[in-house]
Amino acid sequence: MEKAERSCGNPGLVPTRSPALLLPALLAATAGCGVPPPRSQVPTGEDAIARMRASAACGYGVKAQAKIDLFGKQGRVRGDLMLYAVAASRIRMDAISSFNVALATLTSDGKRFALADLREKRFYVGPSTACNIARFAAVPIPGHALVGFLRGQAPVLKHDPATLTIEWQRKGHYLVRVPSTRNAVEEIRIAPHPDDLDKPWQEQRMRVVDVKVEQYGDVLYHAELEGHAPAPMSTAMIDEAGLDPPIEPSGPPCQAEIPRRVHLEVPGDKQDVLLRYDQVSWNPPLPDGVFQQAPPPGMSPSPVECAD
Repeated sequence: MEKAERSCGNPGLVPTRSPALLLPALLAATAGCGVPPPRSQVPTGEDAIARMRASAACGYGVKAQAKIDLFGKQGRVRGDLMLYAVAASRIRMDAISSFNVALATLTSDGKRFALADLREKRFYVGPSTACNIARFAAVPIPGHALVGFLRGQAPVLKHDPATLTIEWQRKGHYLVRVPSTRNAVEEIRIAPHPDDLDKPWQEQRMRVVDVKVEQYGDVLYHAELEGHAPAPMSTAMIDEAGLDPPIEPSGPPCQAEIPRRVHLEVPGDKQDVLLRYDQVSWNPPLPDGVFQQAPPPGMSPSPVECAD
């Protein structure tokens, strides 16, 4: 009579085979197992969101060099990007072509938006609305959401904590569903750090891997975050001429993880942007006026208004 042993996570029994047949039998038996949950599971969706935020609480903002690919109504545009993204919604992006030609600069201090389009010789100013930011970033999402993704965080819709649900997914992450107002629902997929699976859930670091927001059955935006790895802490900015004092980092020491690849989609507008970090550091020094800009010579401000 053949011996039997239990397969992973499967209460059924798998007959013991000869060595030549053992691997195919195990693969067939474990095909539906997926990734088992951590020994200590996060009990509620609200707790999962708290762990997400705590995992990078030291990181107020990032400075990065990145590659950007834009896909949309304008076709495909590639280039290099220098950016600052600082909580809650301060952002600066300087786009440079593959031929090292400056293309555009976007700034937003969370209230006022400015965009210098150096190709078209236009300078736009207005409120920091999602549709204004989309003039540069292609995807019309709120500034705080864009900054959050660039820092590896998920923006969270306003909600009643009692309505959140959480479940473990076989792909190795939690799915947190966040019902909100106006028939909006957010799905946040959060994965525990692989080194923390045996730790109490209160000590597990969390990675945001996917975020989707729907309203009235339509996808407003979808984000995928990949390539999580620790990022170094920024150093002070030193004036080489010695005329000005050093500008210190904008936050505490931090080496938290950050995704190196951020993919944002807005299906309804057929807009798509992919950012890949070449270099990134936490809590950079912030020179005065980094999130503001004056019109370049020869350009007059053109006010733009749009409603989110």
